[in-house]
Amino acid sequence: MNSEETKKLFDYLKEQGFINDDQYQELIQQNFASFSDMEKYLRRVALLSSEDWTQAKGVFYDIDYSNLIGRNIDSAVLNILPESLSENYKMVVFNKEGESLEAGLVDPTNFKAMEALNFLARKKNYKVKNHLISGESYRAAAKQYETLGEEVGEALDTAEAIFAPKDDIYDTDEDVEDVVKSAPVSKIVSVVLRHAIEGRASDIHIEPVGNQSKVRYRIDGVLHTTIVLPIYVHAALVSKVKVMANLKIDETRIPQDGRIRMKIHNKDVDFRISTLPLMGQEKVVMRILETPEKAPSFSDLGFMGPQLKIVEENIYKPNGLFLLTGPTGSGKSTTLFAALNYLNKEEVNIATLEDPVEYYIPGVNQSQVRPEVNFTFASGLRALLRQDPDIIMVGEIRDNETAELAIHAGLTGHSVLTTLHTNSAMGAIPRLFDMKVEPFLLASTLNAVIAQRLVRKICQKCKAEEKLPPEVVKHAKDVVSAMPGEARLPDIDLEDMKFYRGKGCSNCGQTGYKGRLAMVEAINVSRGIQDIVAKGFSRAAAEEELKKQFFVTMEQDGIQKALLGLTTMEEVMRVTKI
Repeated sequence: MNSEETKKLFDYLKEQGFINDDQYQELIQQNFASFSDMEKYLRRVALLSSEDWTQAKGVFYDIDYSNLIGRNIDSAVLNILPESLSENYKMVVFNKEGESLEAGLVDPTNFKAMEALNFLARKKNYKVKNHLISGESYRAAAKQYETLGEEVGEALDTAEAIFAPKDDIYDTDEDVEDVVKSAPVSKIVSVVLRHAIEGRASDIHIEPVGNQSKVRYRIDGVLHTTIVLPIYVHAALVSKVKVMANLKIDETRIPQDGRIRMKIHNKDVDFRISTLPLMGQEKVVMRILETPEKAPSFSDLGFMGPQLKIVEENIYKPNGLFLLTGPTGSGKSTTLFAALNYLNKEEVNIATLEDPVEYYIPGVNQSQVRPEVNFTFASGLRALLRQDPDIIMVGEIRDNETAELAIHAGLTGHSVLTTLHTNSAMGAIPRLFDMKVEPFLLASTLNAVIAQRLVRKICQKCKAEEKLPPEVVKHAKDVVSAMPGEARLPDIDLEDMKFYRGKGCSNCGQTGYKGRLAMVEAINVSRGIQDIVAKGFSRAAAEEELKKQFFVTMEQDGIQKALLGLTTMEEVMRVTKI
């Protein structure tokens, strides 16, 4: 094998932090007989996800990498390469600008695939630029040959004959279970679930609206109507979901909760199901719980500057309380997932209590609370303390008993990671006092309080500078100027403030946004803060003390991220209600 190409690959892996210096030196000494041998070895020593490895392979073969997962491709562009050829060659056309085509292929050594596309392109005077894509990227793109609307439309043609209102609709003696097992309903539900995964949705809503059944996906925190179905299929869809989640299909008077576990695109995906009775119909909401291939780092999640330093310093403390706050859907579980992966080592025993278990982490003892059998956070925490744990993660402090037990666990030599619902980091301390926690115990136990909210990230493919109203620019400048100089990120220039937004492209579904990141505020519980907490907590005294540790508010953090081109001022204002 060419030593120059392999060295370039190893250099890339080292620069990206996938291998350390020792592994790098070891790789340089290796003599691999083939690329396949090298791949097997690398995938064993470096913890690379499928996308990471594809990107690294692009460096080796000197071909640009692209990720097509979640990307909407115009059907006219996609069909430049017929579906049969696409399937045969594992190749798709995903973009067209003027007379230039961009194509993604899974195997960069498949010259027959390239020649086949070049032959088709020459007929229409197109020029082709090839990109390397993963197998998952290919499957996500190839699924778009048949769109959601077309797939559901076909099922509806059959469903109409079964479910459309008839004169004798109330005289039917057809069994309910036979109806919901019928082919069209099963097809509609499976297509809706699959397209939600492909579209990076976090939640699916199936809700009755007048004479329609509306399906909405929450993507990057915002709901989008995906498809509207006739109301006559709504009850059957709800019943089908209930059957899949082992819920009672004949019980429509009370809310029900359940879970569906499915394999989609060779990945195990959990759907947390919640039904709610409305006037005359039921609504279903499904939370999608998909464990990523690779745990995110705190930097990936949006932690930077002083907040990143506080988090990294405090999660490794051998005892005490690490508290994460924020409303539902603010990314607390994902941040805890990242923290547990940092801490997950052979020499420590990590035990969790969750409701529900959202991310499966190998090597961590994860338990789901079951209040119906009196396995609550409080009773479960008592049991965990008898399991010789080093680190305990409690999904949420909901009551006085759980709060007291968490504090005592932190006092007796355990590291406790947990969450609380408050609006700010500062608000967590009075909230714990409301739960009858003794001030002197909290002062001795609390290590750090982190508050976070999620904002949408600007799509990097269509990012462009934007002009904002003078009053917004002035407000942004005033907020960032009020920060201590030591806390301000080095790339922020207050004399030349630039703001950005996404114009909208095929990569982001024309929204201008792709992905989310956290706006964060973090309190390091220093000796000064401990004294204030022990005396009963004075907000004014705490604010003075926080100035000494260069505290950054959530709004200041968000505006800095807008100035760095990571999000928009519109998103910061939406989340902080400026």
